[in-house]
Amino acid sequence: MLPQPNELYTSMYQVKKTMSSLGMRYEKIHACRNDCVLYRKEYKDLECCPVCGVSRWKLEKNKDMNKKSVPAKVIWYIPPIPRFRRLFRNDAHAKNLTWHATGRIKDGMLRHPADAPQWKTIDILYPEFGKDSRNLRLGLAVDRMNPHSNQSTSYSTWPVILVNYNLPPHLCMKRKFVMLTMLISGPKQPGNDIDVFLALLVEDLKLLWEEGVECFDGYRNETFNLRATLLWTINDFPAYGNLYGYSVKGYKFRKQRKQFNGRPKHEKASQPLTGVQILESVSDLHVEFGKGKGNLSVDGTWKKKSIFFDLPYLKDLYVRHNLDVMHIEKNVCESLIGTLLNMPGKTKDREKIRLDMAEMGIRESLKPITELGKRIFLPPACYVLSRSEKQQFCSTLSEIKVPTGYSSNIKSVVQMKDLRLINLKSHDCHTLMQQLLPVAIRGLLPKQVRAVIVRLCYFFNAICCKMIDPIKIEELQEEVVVTLCLLEKYFPPAFFDVMVHLVVHLPREIKLCGLVWLR
Repeated sequence: MLPQPNELYTSMYQVKKTMSSLGMRYEKIHACRNDCVLYRKEYKDLECCPVCGVSRWKLEKNKDMNKKSVPAKVIWYIPPIPRFRRLFRNDAHAKNLTWHATGRIKDGMLRHPADAPQWKTIDILYPEFGKDSRNLRLGLAVDRMNPHSNQSTSYSTWPVILVNYNLPPHLCMKRKFVMLTMLISGPKQPGNDIDVFLALLVEDLKLLWEEGVECFDGYRNETFNLRATLLWTINDFPAYGNLYGYSVKGYKFRKQRKQFNGRPKHEKASQPLTGVQILESVSDLHVEFGKGKGNLSVDGTWKKKSIFFDLPYLKDLYVRHNLDVMHIEKNVCESLIGTLLNMPGKTKDREKIRLDMAEMGIRESLKPITELGKRIFLPPACYVLSRSEKQQFCSTLSEIKVPTGYSSNIKSVVQMKDLRLINLKSHDCHTLMQQLLPVAIRGLLPKQVRAVIVRLCYFFNAICCKMIDPIKIEELQEEVVVTLCLLEKYFPPAFFDVMVHLVVHLPREIKLCGLVWLR
């Protein structure tokens, strides 16, 4: 198979031995099945969890005996420091890792995170770190994935990935430079206890910040002290609650309608909390991690002090967490299309919602009508397509032709029989919101409703550009507020869930941290 005298290895042991010598080793660490602790350091030789008392090992089926050879839960940790060193040994990679200082266009436009205030803040507050362009600026992404490719299976695995922003924009998100550092096995998600697992990575990040590690630069042919900083994390909104301990499930005031008078509020929107303010709020929170006996629940806005605050510079950052724009875009797209097509389970326009609107005195003409004492009729709303309009909408999408690689086969998600869209993936929603939806609704819906939907699509298209003028971001911020207000004039209140609300925060994150497509 290979040219002479090369030979394939005959055993996996030989493969692992060679990979280890290249700095591609990994560590398998046992964990409590209730996510209380990792069996390392002082807990390395324990047989039971010191917090909840559960055995470290799996139980045999139909038996009470433990299978000591099979741990109940395992995580895989791939240290990033050896891989950083290996990157700098390559002269081409070492040169690219200083591109942000030597090759970047500096004309005031946002093309790279180095153009954004957050990057510059680190340079100003920590000049010793900023003076060496080889010091790394990293982003961290964590999210749930299903390794079985089966949506009916609830098994949850959480990969932890580092993104290197020292590289040019066209290389930042390439697979070879995106580093998998940890794999947290299931079957259940870690939830609020994810700090137990992230402690491994945070220890390495603290070492890279406070002391640094010796590294050889293959481009300059010299040894230097490599340091690194974590600029931000990148997650969807539920994962943000897990990482930073913020309550994302809603507040207790939501159901207290009688305690509020329903009058308009004219106060200005509150300013985002600084890192110092958040640290002061959570500094007195002491939570014992785990889902067993040791678990302690905390009521309030914050559920814990995130382990990321162990990094001394985190409190100085403008934005510690960047929202996953694709996740927001997907949820907004599904709500919008589900409501337009009145798709069961997806629409935000149902009988109970109409009754709530009538009780609130909103668009009473849409109140459900009971016919012959049994059948309930919902008057047509301006945001719901008629059957002929649904046919035209679905026909347009099913017949549309795009260049190869532009998107998936949109025709495969269109069901002409039921007049609905199914199995939409994140990239499908991305393509629909930015390009195809304005085309599909052309000539449909009342003019003012169609205009506001196109306006929302334009916003998502604008924030995903590969170059943005900072002045335009201010305009986009004002634009999205007006757009959401116009949507509220026509769409039911139930349409405006937390995902629609999060759209307002995207321009600020772009202004402070840089472009969407690099995170």
